[in-house]
Amino acid sequence: MNNFWLIATGFGDSGFLLPAALGIAIWLAIDPGTRPAAVRWTLLFGGCGFIVMLSKLLFMGWGIGSAQFDFIGFSGHTALATSVWPVVFWLVARRRAPIVRMVAALSGWGWGVFIGVSRLALEVHSTAEVVTGALLGTVVSASFLRLHWHQSMGVKTPRWFALALALPLLFFIVGRPAPTQDALESFAAWMAGIERPFTRADLLQNRRAVRKPASSTQFLTKEQSFSTRD
Repeated sequence: MNNFWLIATGFGDSGFLLPAALGIAIWLAIDPGTRPAAVRWTLLFGGCGFIVMLSKLLFMGWGIGSAQFDFIGFSGHTALATSVWPVVFWLVARRRAPIVRMVAALSGWGWGVFIGVSRLALEVHSTAEVVTGALLGTVVSASFLRLHWHQSMGVKTPRWFALALALPLLFFIVGRPAPTQDALESFAAWMAGIERPFTRADLLQNRRAVRKPASSTQFLTKEQSFSTRD
């Protein structure tokens, strides 16, 4: 059963969806008539990614989160999935009847929410993180679709480019997430000047970070890196 959830959660991984989102932007930018849509998509999706990244950095570097709600940042998988998949499904059905496009978009949101459920099943995120991630991603996709719902999106796509849009599948390896989380952890610890990034356990146990020693020849143990607040 764990493998099932790993496969599902992989479809929300940044290593898969970031290239997919980029592919959507490039595809929309091919035709002059849909270039404004490409700009709007880039701004909306970029804003979503920035908010997710900022929430994670604020927690990992400075411990800004909520122990009451068990919140340490938006679920990136859920936010990306609910922003990208509804748009992908809608674009696939762009030349169909309005009801078909509606069903496609709703299916995309359903799939994105299911990916969020997989994060809960794998005990990677709390309910608050998945719900807020889903809300953030839905705002992005719903805003884009509302702006372009009545636009035909009749982009003439070369066959070679249609194949290129499938390239994100090459990044999809079950059980091997993109290294973005490790990179963010290292960057947050460096920015905050702490020995290691904050973790959920630190938040729930009310531990505070100990700054790195001034001398490069001194080192803190893992236990010394964080201490319990009074």
